Amino acid sequence: MKRKVEMKLEQQRNQKENRGRLLVKCPDKPGIVSTLSTFLLNHDSNIIESSQYSNDPENGTFFIRMEFHCENLMKKAEQIEIDFEAIAATHSMDYHFAYESERKKTAIFVSKEPHCLMELLWEWQSGDLDTDIVVVISNHEDARELVESLGIPFHYIPANKDIRKQVEQEQIRLMEEYDVDLLVLARYMQILTSDFVSRFQHQIINIHHSFLPAFIGARPYERAYERGVKLIGATSHYVTNDLDEGPIIEQDIERVGHRDNVTDLKKIGSRIERRVLAKAVKWHLENRIIVEDNKTIVFQ
Repeated sequence: MKRKVEMKLEQQRNQKENRGRLLVKCPDKPGIVSTLSTFLLNHDSNIIESSQYSNDPENGTFFIRMEFHCENLMKKAEQIEIDFEAIAATHSMDYHFAYESERKKTAIFVSKEPHCLMELLWEWQSGDLDTDIVVVISNHEDARELVESLGIPFHYIPANKDIRKQVEQEQIRLMEEYDVDLLVLARYMQILTSDFVSRFQHQIINIHHSFLPAFIGARPYERAYERGVKLIGATSHYVTNDLDEGPIIEQDIERVGHRDNVTDLKKIGSRIERRVLAKAVKWHLENRIIVEDNKTIVFQ
């Protein structure tokens, strides 16, 4: 039995070692798919998943995500990327190669509400988030015991608007120390400055409730309850300098009724936030997202 488990794990490692992803954005015209497929074929690669989209077949923009298998990929990757440069230049392509064997490193920022953090940790423990959670940073101590029990470093950094610059200098230092690829705001209730955000373009994912912009500020659930809302939900998006207006990755809703009190609304909202954020993070880690202006193309 032990031998079978070891063989399965070895097989999974080999699969990752030989799997790559190619994301492309370029002006739409006939022959793009053929060009990409032929390129991969000529480099001994087999396409195992492909998804494409054009926002206008006449003078529009074409988007594609291709996942491929190639024996000894990591030994060939550098040459593949060099060879692709000529094709990219010919077709005015923005592109990105990613490799499953190169696991991204993720940092999580959290305040007092733990539900989104706990969901991410559960998904990570179960193997459904293909990343290394290398650090958790919080402006409260509440989550320390939970995080450290899993062997993840926890850093408590008190934060408020009066010391925001010093706080972010320490946070940036930690991001560099842990070589972070992705930063997830799991209900981190502090505003990030433009200097901080500009260092991590399209690398910060946030989650917030669906009451924006109708109920901005404190006590949104109480005010939504007083208005008798019938739908509540959550939005996950990349962080930009426009507060809560970055490219949307995922959204979801649930219907509520007059029998649901404020506590019920908060519980339902937390449940939606957990699953929406987990999906957004997973799709980012799997290179399923292409950002176009202030929107996203998500290949699910």
